[in-house]
Amino acid sequence: MPQNAPSFAELLEQTQTSAVHLEMRDSYGVPSEADSFASFLRGEWSEASQRAERSNWLNMVSAATARGVVMRRARIISEPVSDYIRYEHAGTQMNIDAGEQVRWLPRRRAFDIALPGTDFWLFDGRLVQLHNWTGTGDWHPEEPKVRTEDPAMVKLCASAFESVWERGIPHDQYAV
Repeated sequence: MPQNAPSFAELLEQTQTSAVHLEMRDSYGVPSEADSFASFLRGEWSEASQRAERSNWLNMVSAATARGVVMRRARIISEPVSDYIRYEHAGTQMNIDAGEQVRWLPRRRAFDIALPGTDFWLFDGRLVQLHNWTGTGDWHPEEPKVRTEDPAMVKLCASAFESVWERGIPHDQYAV
């Protein structure tokens, strides 16, 4: 991305109607989550500590949804779920409390959906931010995110997200 490109927080602040996020990995290796995930695996994870760690994100979601932005997140997951997906599931209620809507779709129910090759955010149905991951689930060092308003990419991402959303199971109805 160009150096003068807006940050994610700035993009979300500029969003007027919708921000949708599709996640398709069964695990991520983002360094900022490493301690929290390790704590979860040891059985020492608590929602209270997570709220503090995620306060910036939760505040951004709350601010966006308070001004009318609809935020939806869909996750395509393999079953049985990975430890990382159990970790994500455990923390999802915080996102919902902040205003996000979240659904889960078992991968076996997504086989016939045309999907882009990676996770993405779609802002206001016009701007896609594609995520470029390494094999270990961390941001790719040279080009972690790619943004485009290419109509074909926007159409693919919007269609993929809506198909996943339609089939997805609301968070409160999906048990891991």
